[in-house]
Amino acid sequence: MAWFYLFLAGICEIGWPIGLKLGMTDEGLQTKWIGFAVVSMALSGALLLIAQRFIPIGTAYAVWTGIGAVGTFIVGIYAFGDPGTFMRILGVVLIAGGIITLKLA
Repeated sequence: MAWFYLFLAGICEIGWPIGLKLGMTDEGLQTKWIGFAVVSMALSGALLLIAQRFIPIGTAYAVWTGIGAVGTFIVGIYAFGDPGTFMRILGVVLIAGGIITLKLA
């Protein structure tokens, strides 16, 4: 169950940079998106807190940030038109490989 909570924490970790990205527009601050970012941060932290009771802290933190980084990278490409160059994708594949290795260890 701890790994499930950690996975959910990683998914919530994707939410807050998206909320911040959408929270500032040319029209000004978009409070609903800033609120979404804050809620995502709080949920992410709370779920990490629960998960690291049973998963070593270094592993939990690395997996948590890795899920957030990879997920945000993917959303950035598909939703915001961020570049999907070979080197960027290679970097994310290496991060994902590290996450999988930590899970298997």
